[in-house]
Amino acid sequence: MTSYLIAMATFAAIYAVLGLALNVMWGMTGMVNLGLVGFYAVGAYVSAILTVKLGWPIALGMAAAIVATAAVGAVTTFGLLRLRDDYLAIVTLGFAEVVRTVAENEIWLTRGTDGISGIPQPLKAALGPDFNPAYLVFCLVVLGVVLALVERLRASPFGRVLRAIREDPQIAAVAGKNVLRFKVKAFAIGGAIAGLAGALYGHYSSYIVPEIYVPLLTVYIFLAVTAGGVGNNWGAVLGAFIIVFFLESTRFLIQVIPWLSPVQLASLREFLVGLGLLLVLLLRPRGLLPEPLPKLSDPAARR
Repeated sequence: MTSYLIAMATFAAIYAVLGLALNVMWGMTGMVNLGLVGFYAVGAYVSAILTVKLGWPIALGMAAAIVATAAVGAVTTFGLLRLRDDYLAIVTLGFAEVVRTVAENEIWLTRGTDGISGIPQPLKAALGPDFNPAYLVFCLVVLGVVLALVERLRASPFGRVLRAIREDPQIAAVAGKNVLRFKVKAFAIGGAIAGLAGALYGHYSSYIVPEIYVPLLTVYIFLAVTAGGVGNNWGAVLGAFIIVFFLESTRFLIQVIPWLSPVQLASLREFLVGLGLLLVLLLRPRGLLPEPLPKLSDPAARR
């Protein structure tokens, strides 16, 4: 049971990093990215290919994953950000499917549907049975660093411009801000964070395969950010842990309702996730940890 809880917490930490990536793009800047899982996949494959096929150290593989996904985010979205929000969401969803299709068919690079196995795990040989708790601590440290950086970004002038673009891009442009450039930078930053999450997952599971990177994972991260509080980084982290806990705890429903088939149980789990989100939106429309709004000074107090 302890091993299971450690694994669940590790996945929650990785999903929380993904939630922070989405919060930069969507929560701060207002860009709906339904292709988040594509950046997650690129980060995992870049680090896996470099460490397995070329023998790079794990740290360099992760660093390359961050750089690669930042570049992919900037280049891919540069021509897309002039689209309206609904079209942007559709095209980014297509981007994620393109990434998955390439991973399935470029066997010489990704080994296709067989996946890449034997991805090195940091200090696995030295730690032995203690690897999983140590990797959990590592993921939590990475999450803490990313959270601190994103919080600093949010409080900076750059973050204030992103929120201004989210509220009204035209007003931000009138104020002299290059809206397109800021959006590209936000996508690059969010993509880099998502790539880091992908690398963390790859080196934890030691095996990646294209079928892992389906749109449903993006939906889960959207649920996490929505439930936690759109625009609040702490809310994204809280929402990720809640979603993972909720998804994993519903696996034990088979013990309560033993007559359900595996397919029925899977459908029930998805229903309960949606019901939980509806309850959160009904009771806490802005999420469990709403985005803190800036306090406006009272003109009367100045007199």
